[in-house]
Amino acid sequence: MPKVTLPQLPVSGLFAIMKPSGPTSMSVINDLKQLVGNSRLFVDADKLETRGKGKIPIRGKRAREIVKIGQGGTLDPLADGVLVVGIGKGTRRLNEFLDCVKEYRTTALLGCETDSYDSEGSRVRVAPWKHVTREAVESALSKFRGEIQQAPPIFSALKMEGRPLYDYARKGIPLPRPIEKRKVTIHSLEILEWKGSDHEFGWPEKEFTSDEKRAMEKALEGVEENPIIKDELEPAVDDGSPTAFVLSMKVSGGTYVRSIVHDLGHAVGSAAHVVTLTRSRQGRFALEPTADFEDKGCVPWDVFSRAIESEGDVDEDGWTQWEREVIDRLEIVEGPKPQKTS
Repeated sequence: MPKVTLPQLPVSGLFAIMKPSGPTSMSVINDLKQLVGNSRLFVDADKLETRGKGKIPIRGKRAREIVKIGQGGTLDPLADGVLVVGIGKGTRRLNEFLDCVKEYRTTALLGCETDSYDSEGSRVRVAPWKHVTREAVESALSKFRGEIQQAPPIFSALKMEGRPLYDYARKGIPLPRPIEKRKVTIHSLEILEWKGSDHEFGWPEKEFTSDEKRAMEKALEGVEENPIIKDELEPAVDDGSPTAFVLSMKVSGGTYVRSIVHDLGHAVGSAAHVVTLTRSRQGRFALEPTADFEDKGCVPWDVFSRAIESEGDVDEDGWTQWEREVIDRLEIVEGPKPQKTS
C-alpha cells in the first residue's frame, strides 16, 4: 500500500473499522475515544502535554472537549462489518453515509419470526418451513427488488407521536395510525448460499408469553385486520434443523435488512428471522475494496482491542500500529490532500 504523507498535525478525517458482532456501535466508539484522544494524529500536542501521561475519560464533557468522534450509521449488536468513523471535522461528513448505498450479507433462518426480526429477540410465532425450496425463495425475491415500500419493525426505536414503536408493542397501547412505510431501493438481491439444514443455527429459546402476544395484538388493533398472533404448528411437529440461506444485497440508505428477511418469510408461506448480518460496504468503504482508487478498506477491530490493552512499540516515524493502520486508510477532511508516494 502506498505510504500516505500527512499534512500538518493534528488532522480531521474519516476511516472505517471492521466492527465485530456483539458490542454496540456506541461502545465501540467509546473504546476508540480512549485511543484517539491520546494520539498526536488527532489531538493538538499542547493538549497532550497538559494531560501528561493520564488517560482521558471515554465519556462525558471532558472527553468531547478533547476530540470529536462519531459514527456514520449504527450497526445492531448482532451485526458486524463496516462502521465509518469520523474524527474532528470529519464528524460533519458522517450524514452522507446515512443515505449512501450499502451492501450486506445476511443469513436467514426459516420457520420462526421474532419481535426484533433477528436472533437477539424473542420467538413470536413459528410456521411450516419444509415446503420452502430454493426455487420458491428465488421467485419471491423478485418482489423485493427495485423501488419498494417497506414498513419498519414494530419493535424499533422509531417514534410515533413522541413514543418509540416498541413501547406501543410492549405496553399494549394501540397505535394511533399504521406504521408509515418508507420508499427504499433494493439495487440487487440474490441468494449467495443455500445452507438447507446443514448449519448450527436454531430458533431463540425465549418465547413471547401470552400476555406479550396480547399486548402486541392490542397495539396493532385498528391499523391491521384481525391481528391474531399464533403459532401455525407446534415446534415438535416439524422437527429437524430449519432451512437457512444466505442473501447478498445492495440497498439504499434507510433499508431494514431485518424487514426484508421477515417479509420474505411471509412471502414463501413461512416465517423467518436474521441470524447473521454483515455490512460489507458503506459508500466508498468496504471489507473487500475494489481496485477503484476511491475505495478504502477497514481497520480490523483486533488492532484497536490490542492497543487498548497496550499501545505497544512505535515505528520509525513514531506511530503505533493502530495509528499506522488508520493513517493508511484515512480520508483527510481538511487541509491539503494526502500525497501518495511509492
